[in-house]
Amino acid sequence: MSSSAVMQDKSEASIRFKARMGGAFQLLEAITATYGQVIVLGKLIVSGDSAATAANILGHERLFWLGFASSIIGVVCHLAWALIFYELFKVVNRSLSLFAAFVVLVACGIQTLTILFYVAPLYVLKGGVPLSAFTPEQLQALAYIMLKLSGEAFDLYLVFFGLWCALIGYLIFKSTFLPRILGVLLAIAGAGWMMFLLPPVGSHLFPYIAAASALGEVPLEFWLLIGSVNARRWKEQALASGMLIPA
Repeated sequence: MSSSAVMQDKSEASIRFKARMGGAFQLLEAITATYGQVIVLGKLIVSGDSAATAANILGHERLFWLGFASSIIGVVCHLAWALIFYELFKVVNRSLSLFAAFVVLVACGIQTLTILFYVAPLYVLKGGVPLSAFTPEQLQALAYIMLKLSGEAFDLYLVFFGLWCALIGYLIFKSTFLPRILGVLLAIAGAGWMMFLLPPVGSHLFPYIAAASALGEVPLEFWLLIGSVNARRWKEQALASGMLIPA
């Protein structure tokens, strides 16, 4: 085998590995963020009851911190996933891929804000000198309000995440190295998450949005992990867009 053929094989292997890492980080983000911000909080928050919620947080502090750590890992995975997707799809449309990267950076910033609101109730409930003027009932109410704000911020995050999904879905559809149906399904999932522009609508339609998200995001994750991308077509599209210099 010639040296040029060996280099080409290595280059294509590198592209496929990058795509698989993108799928891996996408899956890890989904698992860690869902565990921290949905499952753990779902176990601790008692809707409409600030006293019971406070008791759950203080009584399950280790679980609370585990959810916090899991949420942080989710943001890191999301940033890594976004960077890899920018690298993969800039050969399709560099400007749009860059815009999608900016959108997801804003989304990750909001996601980080939700985590700050997530951890704040524990400090409030533990009180201390700065909060000694408040009664226990007032501290419980304040902690509950912060958790509600965390939920509102998470809804805003979903809007930007949905926009990112729609943009990446379009780029997948226009690419030659991934099945177009994956792009269509991801764009539909993105449109669903953007329903949280009006949180009451998003909450009402959540079961349908979650189903659309599963149909759009899960197939893409496993396609990247198992099948990766068509590296030869990726290189052809990179050459056509001027992103790659012919060897």
